Amino acid sequence: MKVREITAVIEAFAPLSLQESYDNAGLIVGRPDDEVHKALLAVDVTEEVLAEAVAEGCDMVITHHPIVFHAMKRFNSASQTERCVEEAIRRGIVLYAAHTNLDSTPRGMSWRVAEMLGLKDIEVMQATNAEGAGFGVTGSLSKNMPSEEFMRKVMSLFGVKALRHSDIVKREVGRVAICTGAGGSLIDIARASGADIYLTADLKYNDFMRHENSIILVDMGHFESEYCAIELLFDILSKNLLTFAVRKSVHSRNPVNYMVGE
Repeated sequence: MKVREITAVIEAFAPLSLQESYDNAGLIVGRPDDEVHKALLAVDVTEEVLAEAVAEGCDMVITHHPIVFHAMKRFNSASQTERCVEEAIRRGIVLYAAHTNLDSTPRGMSWRVAEMLGLKDIEVMQATNAEGAGFGVTGSLSKNMPSEEFMRKVMSLFGVKALRHSDIVKREVGRVAICTGAGGSLIDIARASGADIYLTADLKYNDFMRHENSIILVDMGHFESEYCAIELLFDILSKNLLTFAVRKSVHSRNPVNYMVGE
């Protein structure tokens, strides 16, 4: 199958026009008319993921994060990014990313997390110019839960080893705001939405002081909040390309490690 046929399916769900100006989503290595036979899905392109692609006979790797964000001046294997791009070209492996377009498209990343948590009445939190698109969502639990119980559910469901949170200013939570990835810029919008708790990632020290006694701010981890990209991409491809082989990476892992004290 040609690369353009595969990317057309992804972009029908998450158009490249939805990506942010700083982003580099789309076809990064390879050509639209290249023939590919099997795709590997991961969060990031890493040397481990590329080795898995080679071992499994995958000639295309589709990720959430683009391996190249900025212009590269040289290829001399000095960094993992350079080595991965060199290896992909050498092996004839196509690299493609669906990033902020997958975040903001209707029923995209934050929607998937909300659905995994069983939220109802899901709405976009920060709308963009495209109809139905935007960053983050809000939704409601079927019934209120004790705050700590809900946070432990998040930890269990998303494999969170260490959850950072602000003061627990609500004994129970019923309305939930979510933004996968780095969502510190949406704290005020989450608070204004009437949510009891806001799930996101990459919060800074001072962000945790912005709860204003009205919302619990939770940093569940960047990788943990976005691992669902693999399932989302798998669903998009497997439902629309019935004869194209797609594999979920088993070597897509969190670059952040945790040391737990005794």
